Amino acid sequence: MEAPAKLRWRCRRGTRELDLLLQGYLDRAYCVAAPEEQKLFEELLTIEDNLLIAYLLENVSAPTLPLKTLILKIQGC
Repeated sequence: MEAPAKLRWRCRRGTRELDLLLQGYLDRAYCVAAPEEQKLFEELLTIEDNLLIAYLLENVSAPTLPLKTLILKIQGC
């Protein structure tokens, strides 16, 4: 598990909408999430911006159910 400050930095992607979604999840849900979900979020942050934007903002379906579930949770924060 990464330090919160490092995760906050990794949530800054340069696209305001993407930044707000990722930082919103980090602020509201990450600290109370199960370790598996925290790890999945950290893995999500390794995805390139274009694909991440597609998943979070353009309703492109993620490849796995756990990732789809996390994306829905992020969108709800």
